[in-house]
Amino acid sequence: MHLQKSSLQRCDVLVIGAGPAGIASVGALLKGGLSVCWVDTQARAGGQVWRGEGLGRHTEPDFLAHPQLCYLSQSSVIGGDTAQLLVSSPTGTTKVQAKSVVLATGARERFVAMPGWTLPGVTGAGGLQALIKGGWPVKDQQVVFAGSGPLLLAAASTARAAGAKVRLIAEQASPWSVTKFALQLPPGKMLQALKLRRDLAGVPYRLACWPVRILGQTQVEGVELTNGCLTWVEPCDALAMGFGLMPNLELARLLGCVTGPHGVVVDAHFETSQKRVYAIGEANGIGGVDKASLEGRMVALHLLGQQHEFDKLRGKHRHALRFVDRLRNSFAWRDELLQLAEPDTLICRCEDVAFSALKPHDSWRSAKLHTRCGMGSCQGRICAPIANALCGWSDSSGQRPPACPVKAHHLL
Repeated sequence: MHLQKSSLQRCDVLVIGAGPAGIASVGALLKGGLSVCWVDTQARAGGQVWRGEGLGRHTEPDFLAHPQLCYLSQSSVIGGDTAQLLVSSPTGTTKVQAKSVVLATGARERFVAMPGWTLPGVTGAGGLQALIKGGWPVKDQQVVFAGSGPLLLAAASTARAAGAKVRLIAEQASPWSVTKFALQLPPGKMLQALKLRRDLAGVPYRLACWPVRILGQTQVEGVELTNGCLTWVEPCDALAMGFGLMPNLELARLLGCVTGPHGVVVDAHFETSQKRVYAIGEANGIGGVDKASLEGRMVALHLLGQQHEFDKLRGKHRHALRFVDRLRNSFAWRDELLQLAEPDTLICRCEDVAFSALKPHDSWRSAKLHTRCGMGSCQGRICAPIANALCGWSDSSGQRPPACPVKAHHLL
């Protein structure tokens, strides 16, 4: 769909995000007869989970050609309020007026700052997985995966299938936590876990093991790992680190939604503190594909007024939330991870702000004003969570428009 600059789009529901939650929501809304405007930053729907794999069985073949759907790909919501949001796209800007807004904005990786973590060749585990799905060559590269959570295994499997030589997977959680988590997996997820371990047969999976330093001059050459007793160096061409996920909250905060320690605060129908604004999937708590898809369908049923069908899914949702709690508790960070940064360790990679420059400040706002930490192209998406964790600051950062980097003339 080609839109002129500053065009106006009216719809029943504006859905932001085209991952599993957004796909499930849009499909059900269209089936129920509502008009939908669907916005996503990527060229194709699927989110990080189904990046490069299309929608597959998750939608009908004519899903994107539905007459009640306005699909704005490679687009971002940059400002506005609940009455009218401004969307930036390659063809200009579009004002969207919707009766309801559904935030399916997904999540991003969490990082731990340590010496050498900004070296070329160091990526997020999910970031490397996305690069590989996009065609990034890793054949015959020696790769180490380190961090915490199931994403490490999934990303390592993708890398191995693409020809990488996965040397080791280092999981910081204890053997007891990981074993207990695995034994409590439902049958479907247990089968997925077993398949991943089969795909990674022969790859060492070290528990209670974490990186403390990354070695190299102009490129990563190895990683220093420890189990708390022994420390050794694992040579590698690439290091993929992933210490779990955190929800993307920028847009929710821009709209004035209340957020908590785990995401956007929602009620039993996924409505936020702002009327007619809903948050589903990773936006309200990290829980994976099943939770996201289920909540996408449930919020659609609520908006369609199909309360009986909504209530039928409550049991499944309670089960999904129990999985969320187990995931969060099993892969909680150990204290040692917050003791790795040295005074000269960069926290803000965009503005080259070291840890020592943050210590005199008592809040993220103060550090940002005096050091420019968070003022670069990522706008604090990477460094703010790190700084808050290291310095013990509360995550009280607000959000001002634009919600993401945008061409200057789109703001005129």
